Amino acid sequence: MALSQPGLTSVRSHPQQSLMGRAAVLALIALLSALILGPNRPVLADGFLGFKADPYKATTSRAARENAVESIPLDQLDTKAQAKVSSVLSDLSVFRRMPIRVIDCDPELYLFLLRNPDVVVNIWEVLKIGSLKVKQVETGKFALTELAGTQCTVEFLYRSHNVHVAYAEGTYTGPLFARPVKGRCLLVLKTGYVREPDGRYYITTRLDTFLSIQPGGAELLTKTFHPLVGKTADLNFVQSMAFLGSLSRTAEVNSRGVQRLASRLERVQPEARQRLAELAAEIPGKYTAASRRKTVRAPVPQVANRSTGQAKQ
Repeated sequence: MALSQPGLTSVRSHPQQSLMGRAAVLALIALLSALILGPNRPVLADGFLGFKADPYKATTSRAARENAVESIPLDQLDTKAQAKVSSVLSDLSVFRRMPIRVIDCDPELYLFLLRNPDVVVNIWEVLKIGSLKVKQVETGKFALTELAGTQCTVEFLYRSHNVHVAYAEGTYTGPLFARPVKGRCLLVLKTGYVREPDGRYYITTRLDTFLSIQPGGAELLTKTFHPLVGKTADLNFVQSMAFLGSLSRTAEVNSRGVQRLASRLERVQPEARQRLAELAAEIPGKYTAASRRKTVRAPVPQVANRSTGQAKQ
């Protein structure tokens, strides 16, 4: 199966782009349509929601916002990170909980791509499906530029197996506003893992986004563009997560193709290229062996609870 065939070609249409859409994508990963699971949705990880709601629909409700704030592992952050979280929450313009997504994806590849958004964006560039530019400036911190006018820095304040907290700040210069608009963004991504008897993993993701936009820009965004912007942000998140699942499944059937793709990435650190190639080489044997052993379902992490420590990079 070539990389130009189904599995990656279905993401060739550009995700819609807007101020909030780009903020959500870049600050994650951004991150990062492809094959999302159909109507037979796997069971969510226990305790994933923390309150009653339809998890597959986006929400801006007060209950969701309060739940999201409570889920931030503040006691695990240092003083500087806590100050950045507070700077957004104390002057909040927009909150949105994206729709929950479930993807069929190798956990190690998922975590690697999540923590290395420059790799994902460089893949998009090689496949000619995006115009973002992301560069790692130090461990866990990235600089992003976009031709339409966004410049931003993104850093992970916290990383564990099932909780990631990212902070972004930047400026938008473009036709939406008469002058440059500055903003800050806090993203809290929760992840749950379910392992099926055949050894396959289904990964449940939920993204909470908090935006603080300078006066003037905030009013225009919330009163005029918010409904459209929210749907665009949802679409970007859905497509990004789907892309991760698509890349994982492509590695299963065309490991060498993904390894060749890794060798073409010119905007990432050499060790990142090497690690992506290693993961792609490991995936086929991992799932073949797992199927032969007929492994049993592993315990499901309680992702609604606060994590108790940092995970290794």
